[in-house]
Amino acid sequence: MTQLFRAMRLYGNVVLLLLTATVLGITAYWGSIFLPNLRHDYSIFSLIIPSLTIVIILIGMQWSTPRTEAVFLFILGVLWLAEAAWTTDIIGNLQCDALTTQQVTTKTGSISARSWCYEMRVVQAFSWMIFCLYAIFLWILIALTTRAKALGRPYAWGEPIVELPWFGQWPGYPEGGQYPQGMYPAQYGYPMGGMPPMGMGGYGPQVAPGYVIQQNPGHSVVIQPGVNGQPPTITQVPGSATSA
Repeated sequence: MTQLFRAMRLYGNVVLLLLTATVLGITAYWGSIFLPNLRHDYSIFSLIIPSLTIVIILIGMQWSTPRTEAVFLFILGVLWLAEAAWTTDIIGNLQCDALTTQQVTTKTGSISARSWCYEMRVVQAFSWMIFCLYAIFLWILIALTTRAKALGRPYAWGEPIVELPWFGQWPGYPEGGQYPQGMYPAQYGYPMGGMPPMGMGGYGPQVAPGYVIQQNPGHSVVIQPGVNGQPPTITQVPGSATSA
């Protein structure tokens, strides 16, 4: 698996979990003081979105593919956009610090309108932030998966997501993934293409995507994995012929 991508994805999920848990805590408090008769539509929607997000994140951290990840990123991004837009529609341009004596009715009495306003502002800001993060993550996922396909992994959308390379790395670094038999003939599935022959016993240029080193007559080709996700290095070793 690509260690850097796995780490970046983990950090991103942790940030999403922290932001989502904060929203869930506030909306759960609203549900306890408003439901079932007051603000029920918004309160229920605001409880479902963060709860669903946390469940999907935890499942995705155990197993996912770029295809399923892209679908969930898009769906959750749209849901958080709706949450942010709905919250903005309710709170509008209300100035929280000006609400000194106003009260908001609850099912058991009332609470300070100022504290409720500040809570709404937090949910509003975090909802927009989560939506933006999902949009960024979706763009990164599409870019990395498209790049992996260009580097010789035609089934990148259906492979485990941890096999994706980060920018500047190659797919499957430092460990190659497990694929169905016959899916890949080699670690990197380069199509046949021409490159200038290398010198006797020397190290040739690093392999570029879409090419394979042409073997010199009487030589053996040795492929060594690149360091830190870099392309592999090719060596042509001269052989000796023996007669019967």
